[in-house]
Amino acid sequence: MEAAKRTGASVSYDLNYRPSLWESIGGKSKAQEINQRLAPLVDVMLGNEEDFTAALGYEVPGVDEQHSKLDPENFKRMIEKIVQDFPQVAVIATTLRNARTATVNDWGAVCYYDGAFYRSRVRENLEIYDRVGGGDSFASGLIYGFLSGKEPQWAVDCGAAHGALAMTTPGDTSMATLEEVLQAMNAHTARIAR
Repeated sequence: MEAAKRTGASVSYDLNYRPSLWESIGGKSKAQEINQRLAPLVDVMLGNEEDFTAALGYEVPGVDEQHSKLDPENFKRMIEKIVQDFPQVAVIATTLRNARTATVNDWGAVCYYDGAFYRSRVRENLEIYDRVGGGDSFASGLIYGFLSGKEPQWAVDCGAAHGALAMTTPGDTSMATLEEVLQAMNAHTARIAR
């Protein structure tokens, strides 16, 4: 990260907390310690509804254990605290997943950029085939939007649509084309014409 910063590259960092990877070296407290040290080097910070708490130590007010009440306003308050502590972070984005069942989720996202918040449409009752890779596909769509010079709202919508599409196919690698993502951005579901 330091080498990237020296070259002027933007550093994107996905908090992506996995308990099994941290348990043998100190668990959540060690993850938070390390991520707090890395955060000053981050330009684009990504995570899901659990990562900011588990990996970075920032609580989201009003979130229950099952993450079934994901009020975007509470995530905005949490993001504002992160921006106060790490003002160099230009973009902070999080997916918002309410898992109604293993195969039916509500799916959306929130993005902070340049002092403002942007929210994707929530896709209620999204039918999930394989939820692995949804967050990574969100991140790639969001980053694609920013690298393409699009507005932040377009970027968060692109990320949310790409993540939704990824979860409707098997595996953790998206096979969606740009045309399919653009179609899903404008549709009210993640169904696409193939």
